[in-house]
Amino acid sequence: MRRLGFYVAVALLLVWSLGPVYWALATSLTPPNALISDHLRLWPENATLQHYAKLFGATSVSQGNEVQSVWPQFSRAFINSLVTSLAATLATVAIAAFGAWAFVRLKFPGRDFVFVIIVATLGVPAYTVMIPLYRIMIGAGLVDTYLGVTLIYVSAFLPLALWLMRSVYQSMPLSLEEAAWLDGASKLYTLVRIVLPLAGPGLVATAILTFLSAWGQFMVPLVFSPTLSTKPLTVLIPEFVTRNYVDYGLMNAAGVIAIVPPVLLVIFLNRFLVQGLMAGASK
Repeated sequence: MRRLGFYVAVALLLVWSLGPVYWALATSLTPPNALISDHLRLWPENATLQHYAKLFGATSVSQGNEVQSVWPQFSRAFINSLVTSLAATLATVAIAAFGAWAFVRLKFPGRDFVFVIIVATLGVPAYTVMIPLYRIMIGAGLVDTYLGVTLIYVSAFLPLALWLMRSVYQSMPLSLEEAAWLDGASKLYTLVRIVLPLAGPGLVATAILTFLSAWGQFMVPLVFSPTLSTKPLTVLIPEFVTRNYVDYGLMNAAGVIAIVPPVLLVIFLNRFLVQGLMAGASK
């Protein structure tokens, strides 16, 4: 009975996690006429790639309306998502790699207090600072720019990255660094050539979490990316809802394409993610 309960729990977890993904895939392969049918089908009888064709350059007719290709907008939004997510990931990992080491190895007044204050910002709801942040971005001329969106992402994801990398450095023996210092190596040389290679799993885990968080952002780009110049996929896809009809197939096809990069990232770097998250759990 215990094993049966375990398998039932795993099955429920898989359905809860993968059910929406499966339904999005099935909807993206369903013909437009079948989408408005009153018969529920778990898989389309006549699967079609028509919705994917709209994304990649073809025109079609949906519910009596001619639908133009959305490839120019989709490709631009896809690039915007990649640029902002990668930029935020690189900046966050670089700052966390050096900053967390300083919080662990360097001694300066208020070190622990400053770290607690930084981590405490994780509990601040984003909507409470949205208006003042928008005024700051307007004054700096950073609204609807890659730099502005990247800076907001970094400020949001850096506390968690510092917390994770601090645990990684605390789990590493200090004797390795002391041996390098005795041989005449500077602290910067020791950090770059000895510590960071050993902290590779933690850096990769930090990068994965940051990229996934940036890729799935909606509220921040909705406010700070009003035009297609920096608008990501998370904001573009809901705009497929028009005044006359809702193209569910197109929206789900775009959603399926949008989840490919993060899924591939997690699949190929999953072992580093686990090692990085477990850093500091034991000494």
